[in-house]
Amino acid sequence: MDRLSSTSKYFPAGRDDFTGQLGLIWQVIKEPVDRAGLEITGGGVLGHRYKWEPIKDDIELGNSAYPMVLVQVPMYNEKEVYQLSIGAACGLSWPSDRIIIQVLDDSTDPAIKSLVEVECQRWASKGINIKYEIRDNRKGYKAGALKEGMKHSYVKQCDYVAIFDADFQPEPDFLWRTIPFLSRNPEIALVQARWKFVNSDECLMTRMQEMSLDYHFTVEQEVGSATYAFFGFNGTAGPASKGWKFVYVGDLKVKNELPSTFKAFRYQQHRWSCGPANLFRKMAMEILKNKKVSLWKKCYVIYSFFFVRKIVAHIVTFLFYCVVLPATVLIPEVSVPKWGSVYIPSVITLLNAVGTPRSIHLMVFWILFENVMSLHRTKATLIGLLEAGRVNEWVVTEKLGDATKSKLPAKGTRKPQIRIGERLHLLELCFGAYLFFCGCYDFAYGKNRYYIFLFLQATAFFIAGFGYVGTFVPHS
Repeated sequence: MDRLSSTSKYFPAGRDDFTGQLGLIWQVIKEPVDRAGLEITGGGVLGHRYKWEPIKDDIELGNSAYPMVLVQVPMYNEKEVYQLSIGAACGLSWPSDRIIIQVLDDSTDPAIKSLVEVECQRWASKGINIKYEIRDNRKGYKAGALKEGMKHSYVKQCDYVAIFDADFQPEPDFLWRTIPFLSRNPEIALVQARWKFVNSDECLMTRMQEMSLDYHFTVEQEVGSATYAFFGFNGTAGPASKGWKFVYVGDLKVKNELPSTFKAFRYQQHRWSCGPANLFRKMAMEILKNKKVSLWKKCYVIYSFFFVRKIVAHIVTFLFYCVVLPATVLIPEVSVPKWGSVYIPSVITLLNAVGTPRSIHLMVFWILFENVMSLHRTKATLIGLLEAGRVNEWVVTEKLGDATKSKLPAKGTRKPQIRIGERLHLLELCFGAYLFFCGCYDFAYGKNRYYIFLFLQATAFFIAGFGYVGTFVPHS
């Protein structure tokens, strides 16, 4: 591969780019070492299950021996992270004439759109094959942008597509580690990498998100991949229903950012809960009628993925711990057995938490926070099932760019004033008051000491209701 010969065109003459030049030199040196390491490991554990061989140079064919790769980066007003994601995409190690970087900018802010375009031009001046694409509407939101991006004439020459969200930063060897799975196994249509959270230590809320998502990737995605099942319905069920298979590479991590404000996290959880519920309503019969999917896979996706994990789990968690259990202290004739209220949930919680051993000591906070969020997930699930007003709402998760810079205010700057309305969440405050009342009643008249849990859970709802969760970024 003619990598060294094309390196000189990436180096501007100015001293200001000295650090960037050193970085590019390191990439050139690092690439052969990485490739040798990949050959030794054989693609890791998955290399023994699937055909996996590193793509090698061919003297006769030259760079044409390498598949043509399209890298799509969809964006929407991503002022804080656009440079990170574009830079990471342009830094992918692959023959320069066998890769196209496609930035799909749906930004509605003209200033941000201009910044993204200038950034693309900057990389293009360094010899990177990068395309800046915009459209005059947001039809289909991110999925619509990706679909429109595939309609351009230059895409027809591409063999594979890599998609990264605006806050994702893949390592330079990402394509070297994933493309062989696709090129050596014709039945595989998709390779999924694991997320690595760059801001998981920013606040308590991001630590608790990490606990939930680590379980999701360690257990759900790994099992889905190992059994050739749907390891994330949105985006994978379509190809799977046509007989394609997927691979989840757990040791390949791509850096990204967790929502660190409570507002952003609520919007994200609304999408993640409402979307699957609405898909269940629309596609359950279509899945059952599909003849290319085995019976057990149909049972898995309809019962395990949709019904249990995306509908029952949210609704039962909220109704049992935030409505029914508190109500039982007001009705002495009704009792909940300890095995149902304490023992079984404790075992399930422990199994979920083992995916993040470093946060085991936060388990109590995590349980209380998950119960608070079950309120929003239940509401979103019902909206999706009933196709209510916000079913088609798409709010892009706010990113703060915390991967590379601190958000501490500079000395001498005036702190923005905080409006009370920005922090108060009435729904959480109402449930906090309900739980606190039930706790007081149980403390005075009860026998099961449920008031310990009720007071703790009420406190969690009050903390969320007054806006003291996550990183707070007031409007100036």
